[in-house]
Amino acid sequence: MTFIRRPRLAECLTRALDGPGRLVLVNGPAGAGKTLLVADWARTPPLPGPVVWLTVEPGDNAPGIFWAYVLEALRHHGLTLPDDIASPARSGEVDDSLLSRLAAYLNGRTEPVIVVLDEFERVSAPEVADELQFVLHHAGAGLRLVLVSRTEPLLPLHRYRAAGEVTEIRDADLAFLPEETADLARRHGLSLSDEGTRALTVRTGGWAAGLRLCVLAAQRAEDPETFLKEFETGRSTVADFLLAEVLEAQSAVSQDLLLRTSICERIHPGLANALTGRDDAAPLLAELQRANAFVEPIGHSWYRLHPLFAEILRAHLNTRHPGLECELHGTAARWLSDAGLLAEALPHAADAGDWAFAADRLIDDLAIGQLFTGLDADRLRALFTRMAPDTPGPAADLVRAACELARCDVDRGLAVLDRAEAHLPPVEEQDASAAHLSGALLRVIAGRLLGSADMAETAARRAEELEGREVLSARLEAHPEMRVLRLAALGSARLWGGRFDEARGALVAAVEASDGPSTALTRLESLSGLALIDLLGGWPGRAETQARQAIREAERFGLPPSAHTSLGQLVLAAVGIERDDLASARTHLHRATLRSPCSGDPLTTSWLAVTRSRVLVAGGDPVKALHVLDGIQAMPSTATPSPWVDAEVALAAAAAHMAQGHPTAAVEALAGRQEAGPEYAIAAAHALLEAGDDEAARSLVGTLPGLNSHGPAVTVRTCLARAEIANTLGDEATARRLVARALAAARPERLKRPFLEAGPWLRQLLDRGPAPGRAHDWPWAGPPAEAHGVETGEPDPGPVTEPLTDREREVLGRLAQMMSTEEIAAELFLSVNTVKTHLRNIYRKLAVTRRGEAVRRARELRLL
Repeated sequence: MTFIRRPRLAECLTRALDGPGRLVLVNGPAGAGKTLLVADWARTPPLPGPVVWLTVEPGDNAPGIFWAYVLEALRHHGLTLPDDIASPARSGEVDDSLLSRLAAYLNGRTEPVIVVLDEFERVSAPEVADELQFVLHHAGAGLRLVLVSRTEPLLPLHRYRAAGEVTEIRDADLAFLPEETADLARRHGLSLSDEGTRALTVRTGGWAAGLRLCVLAAQRAEDPETFLKEFETGRSTVADFLLAEVLEAQSAVSQDLLLRTSICERIHPGLANALTGRDDAAPLLAELQRANAFVEPIGHSWYRLHPLFAEILRAHLNTRHPGLECELHGTAARWLSDAGLLAEALPHAADAGDWAFAADRLIDDLAIGQLFTGLDADRLRALFTRMAPDTPGPAADLVRAACELARCDVDRGLAVLDRAEAHLPPVEEQDASAAHLSGALLRVIAGRLLGSADMAETAARRAEELEGREVLSARLEAHPEMRVLRLAALGSARLWGGRFDEARGALVAAVEASDGPSTALTRLESLSGLALIDLLGGWPGRAETQARQAIREAERFGLPPSAHTSLGQLVLAAVGIERDDLASARTHLHRATLRSPCSGDPLTTSWLAVTRSRVLVAGGDPVKALHVLDGIQAMPSTATPSPWVDAEVALAAAAAHMAQGHPTAAVEALAGRQEAGPEYAIAAAHALLEAGDDEAARSLVGTLPGLNSHGPAVTVRTCLARAEIANTLGDEATARRLVARALAAARPERLKRPFLEAGPWLRQLLDRGPAPGRAHDWPWAGPPAEAHGVETGEPDPGPVTEPLTDREREVLGRLAQMMSTEEIAAELFLSVNTVKTHLRNIYRKLAVTRRGEAVRRARELRLL
């Protein structure tokens, strides 16, 4: 055993975590002994709480991947996280709400969790550092963070220093003292004089790895002390020289193993055997580990080389065996792939330049869906963008087609897909089943992007048939995203084609089949599609419920706002318009524009334009609203136009013309659309009445269906249309009864827009005497903060006694983010006293006394 315990540093760590500080930084160069120091301390009781260890890898720098590993580490070390904290579903971003829930969980613990992040220098993304700072700040006493890093972390250390909340163990602290150097030498069988010990300590600066390498090299010398005094470093760096000495100290067989395995992030005996062509890697690795030759076990028979040692070994490999590294990468790719470690195999195949193998394995493993969804999607797409353009074979073309479709370049994607499928062998051949299924899935996705329900239907039937093949069952079980992507794309294509019932069936099936990070984004899109179907059916409350469920699912898996701000947010904007809550509608519309998940997606892009037009009309800018609708013509063309989208565009255009006082133009916009549904007949009848064609209006209203055949939004407008006709005929009693029914149907859903758009006749009718039943003035009152859906089964929390100001809403939003009064003041550029005044007003208006109550009450009222 050559490890040197250093009680002076272990005691420093213990004092740091027993005190008020929340952050410990162990910072020093490679080989300074940082990891061994913290690892030895973490195994030595007593400790204030459980220790959770995570070694940061180079690929963990993306926020989603980083937090996925943090959460998995917490679970692996025995912590039971709440159900609403799931692993992030995207690699590039993480929603703040997930981090808020994690911080709240930690803050509520009776004992702190000690999280050690080793090799934290690999975190170079500022957003990851900011998110870590957020969690550390809001977790309070429930989290103690130990960062082990070669470089300065991207955290505001000056703030922690000023608050006395950080303990730093730096290079000078980690440097060996002469007595520690003497102990290290004795453990290696060397007896150095006091002078020799001091000289070696000074020459190496107390650098742990340098000391150890010097001692290892001196073991071979006839006079170790003289050797340590006289070795030269000018010919190369000290690290290069010493590591070369360590390498040369090994047997030829061990040297060969170390050189060949240096290309791998981690080493398994089976992988080492494949790289060396031997069968004795297991005892060799164990011996190297026992000999402290910079080989360390990491569990489950896996090892890894010290990163600095591995880097220098790779340099020696290229010097001794030019061209061998590429061959080794190819061998590693095949072994890892055969071991079921495709994610590790593909980068090796890329480094080997063996793109045909990489594409073949991705297709054969049925992993093509991971180019569209899951934590590895961004990484895989980036990897295959490097694929050589002349890589042959249908598998390579299938991967190219998938990458093009993921970028929504349907024309190029289909051209490459056609070429790939033309060269596929018959599906009856066992090895061809996965390729045929991959191609069928890509055609379903292309059908969705083209708006071709027929194309998607045909490809989906083919995919479903292939999924039933026994040879694919195990791989499909390992890749649930294949089926979920098929169902979601099929549902979206059906929705575009107006096949609403069939679309609902596919989308519900996609939601039921999706679970976990790999399908979280697709689940979100499916829930948003269901919300749109409910909205189009005249059920805004149901639509809101579905859309908010989608957002909750996104937050659960850490999907950032940019990943869930399209269709679901547009549905919420439409609900806000119906309730005359334009502030809410504009907020959701803005969130919808933060990300266009795919500029070629006809459903999202068209509905975005329609919704923006309606917001503009409701806000009093019909001219700009018409201009927005004109822009739909410039959008990418689709194979099959959507009849209901065209009708919705006409309906929005008619509303803009009516707002300008041009009923004839509205009638022309709606010409030929009356068969599209009752909403269009209602709008056309209203425009005809305004244009003076009462007879045509009465004829249209006579074709309207019964009042119970559609959702409440349609029922309300049908009642008002019939009431307007009755009013023009002088049948005031009937008009009042119909208005009363419209009010009754609208109130549970808080629908105001139909009454505001009805025209002056309605107010004149009510001014002559109220409609029967409940009070009738509420549609013209101020907008609610944001009502919750009537289908949720939640009790009505009651109205806010006094509306919150815009500034109070800003303060409330930051209150929900667990920010302190001082942080809110700094972010909003206000004084602390001003923030306190706003908080008192918020508490009064929400009828609460504490922060937590205010946030809960605000969520009930949909103020957040």
